[in-house]
Amino acid sequence: MAGKCRYELTRDRRGVIWDLLLYVPTVVALGSIGLHLWYGGQQGLAYLLYFLASFFTIAGAHRVLGRLLALPGAPVALELDRREIRLDLRNGRQVRLVADLRYYPDYAGKSFGLVGVDQEGRKRQFILHRGQFREPSAFDDARSRLKVFR
Repeated sequence: MAGKCRYELTRDRRGVIWDLLLYVPTVVALGSIGLHLWYGGQQGLAYLLYFLASFFTIAGAHRVLGRLLALPGAPVALELDRREIRLDLRNGRQVRLVADLRYYPDYAGKSFGLVGVDQEGRKRQFILHRGQFREPSAFDDARSRLKVFR
């Protein structure tokens, strides 16, 4: 990795649509089946399905709001250096991953994960998606630069 490189992140509206197409029918199906089981006399199984519907609602909301950069802890900029990775968060703070840096690409090549320990000694993890980068070439460039942390 040669020198510093900075990437500004944007909202991933296309990815949000795909996430909504995944999570909304799942939650509706789980809730509907749970409702059917509740009035069918199988309240124990209905509780399980309601729990799963609640879990998928929370996980889906977190993923969608993260892609839209609406969460306070969502990264809005990524800066790569030889020794550390800096992420500017929406709330104005900056996270510097300085130790145990790991880069986890996905098999489809549409996102990657970053894990590391910040200056305060806390383990932090972030997932960045292709649609959050301004150009697809910036995403590919960032992935190639991050391979040293694999």
